[in-house]
Amino acid sequence: MKTLSPGHSNELVINWHLTEACNYGCRYCYSRWHGGNGKELLHDAENSQALLRELYHYFSPENHATQAQLGMRWNSVRLSLAGGEPLLYEREVVRLATFAKELGFNISLISNGSRLNDTLMSELAPLLSVLGLSLDSANPDINRQIGRVNRKSQLVSLAKLAATVNDGRALNPDMRLKINTVVNALNFTDNLSETIALFNPDKWKVLRVLPAISDDLAIAKHEFAEFLARHHRFAPIISAEDNSDMVESYIMIDPHGRFFQNSSAGQGYRYSEVIPDVGAKAAFRQISWIADKFRARYAVDRSECLA
Repeated sequence: MKTLSPGHSNELVINWHLTEACNYGCRYCYSRWHGGNGKELLHDAENSQALLRELYHYFSPENHATQAQLGMRWNSVRLSLAGGEPLLYEREVVRLATFAKELGFNISLISNGSRLNDTLMSELAPLLSVLGLSLDSANPDINRQIGRVNRKSQLVSLAKLAATVNDGRALNPDMRLKINTVVNALNFTDNLSETIALFNPDKWKVLRVLPAISDDLAIAKHEFAEFLARHHRFAPIISAEDNSDMVESYIMIDPHGRFFQNSSAGQGYRYSEVIPDVGAKAAFRQISWIADKFRARYAVDRSECLA
């Protein structure tokens, strides 16, 4: 773990990838973990709660020893629940989000939106500070080529999803919306302006496809730049991340309760030991993380920043 010059971020974000399971088959997907023992932790209520308690104890804003160790300060800590597709296990997600919120976490959820209906939204919206949706294209052919369809080749209805999201925002006006788009060889010439306008997100995170598993859909820097230029009208809400921005800059946990990190030497991941077994402090020391790169994602004077 690398810590650099002291700094301040309004919110520390921890990304727990709850499951490798997904109803989509995106060709660029990085949600492939190796070496874990036993079932995924979200299916074990006792151990998943132990993980959350340990994380909050270590990363709590009141734990000044941790802030000194990491070389930065933060006012709150947010747990981002991701996958795979976490809403394949919606009851577990609601249970974990409720427990984590009671501990003191702010909660966010990253989903492809295919399982998000009005009933589930009514449960989730009061729990969430951020809802993240992964949307790469409004073009059915592009989505099918990427693999953003289920086994029956069904696509999510963007109009219906937008209406459900609006209902959630009405239930919880403080819930912010983030769109994640992975720019790759299949969609870098696409225009998502109508889709972004439809959802009206607070933030649009645009990522150049990261060859963590393969370079099948890799694009050049100038192709990524072309995509950003095409959507310049959304510049105030766009957060663009190239490959170098992603390495050693996220705090990530895999489905088995291990910190993991993108390898700076090439494809694949590096892992810590299981957090509830050795404690968050010891486990976090086993991976590389650069505080300055994390802080670059969160300006001090922007309390609205989203991971």
